[in-house]
Amino acid sequence: MVVEWLEFRVAADQRERYVQVDDDIWTPALQRYPGFISKETWLDAEDAERVVLMIRWRSREEWQAIPESDLAQVEAMFDQALGIPYELVVGRSFQVRRFPVS
Repeated sequence: MVVEWLEFRVAADQRERYVQVDDDIWTPALQRYPGFISKETWLDAEDAERVVLMIRWRSREEWQAIPESDLAQVEAMFDQALGIPYELVVGRSFQVRRFPVS
């Protein structure tokens, strides 16, 4: 499994709007693709402008197989619906490894 980790900055008074529009547009779009497992939105209790999205994919290959043109189209729909500025601060991915519990 691979985790896609995205951190965004958005005005504190617009954070709930950002979360709702993200859930309305990005989540269903990603759910259409093979390999999508789940998505969580984390809100920082100490930084009201920070939103973290953690998206789980079955494999890096399935995640990376999503056409860039599809992502660009969803991003354009999201930006138009949101209508406020935001910034991607961190975009990372992690390979999840599980070890036996002894």
